[in-house]
Amino acid sequence: MPEHSRGTLRQRMGSDDIQPLVSLSVVSHGQGPLVTTLLQNLLSGLDVPFEVILTLNLPEDEGFIERFVEPFKKFPLHIIRNSVPRGFGANHNAAFRHTSCPYFVVVNPDIQIGELRLGPLLENLRDKQRVAACGPAVHSTAGQLEDNARRFPSVARLMRRVVLRRRGRDYQWTDAPIDVDWLAGMFVVFQRPAFQAVGGFDERYFLYFEDADICRRLTQAGWRVQLDPRTSVIHNAQRASHKSLRHFRWHLRSAIRFLLTR
Repeated sequence: MPEHSRGTLRQRMGSDDIQPLVSLSVVSHGQGPLVTTLLQNLLSGLDVPFEVILTLNLPEDEGFIERFVEPFKKFPLHIIRNSVPRGFGANHNAAFRHTSCPYFVVVNPDIQIGELRLGPLLENLRDKQRVAACGPAVHSTAGQLEDNARRFPSVARLMRRVVLRRRGRDYQWTDAPIDVDWLAGMFVVFQRPAFQAVGGFDERYFLYFEDADICRRLTQAGWRVQLDPRTSVIHNAQRASHKSLRHFRWHLRSAIRFLLTR
């Protein structure tokens, strides 16, 4: 049955018979159709026991959830309904507190998955080499390789990306894992102890740069961040900051915070 907790309605569907190894945190901003595709993808091809924590950050038609009640009897689905909208980091931090899985995955609703194999990513996090976070290669819907692995932002780098529109990849790779500065938060697997050790995302970032910030803090604490191209996902990018003045302001505010924080 649904339960109320601190203004949040939380509903759980699923069986306790299988203990999930991985918790996937997805936040919907009225994005039911995208979330539907993502959940269907997860059910059709994930290689480890998992649970999904779906946060509804805005009120929306929840009819799409009903179709997943039966399928998620095997793998649990948790629903968190926010009474007021929260930022990217605050939503995922709240989801993290609802789970005890050893691996915590931040997943954007606009990610599409074929036969996702998390095994290679988890191997990197289990190797005792202080790898805190690992992400897959990301392709656009047109098949182009995206720059989800980047070097830490600087004034010069941001000027090249925003003003000069130079958005080439910061890293080149073959088929082996590589260490990177940071991973874009569209799809990142965190080792639970590492995420917990740095206090999760900095909630002062309402949107944008919280992914660069947590990777920087992990690096400063002696952890490593990796990209593993043996696993890949598709990103159906929404590019909200390119279309909305409000999102652009959030982007600019977060960039300034990141550059002024050490």
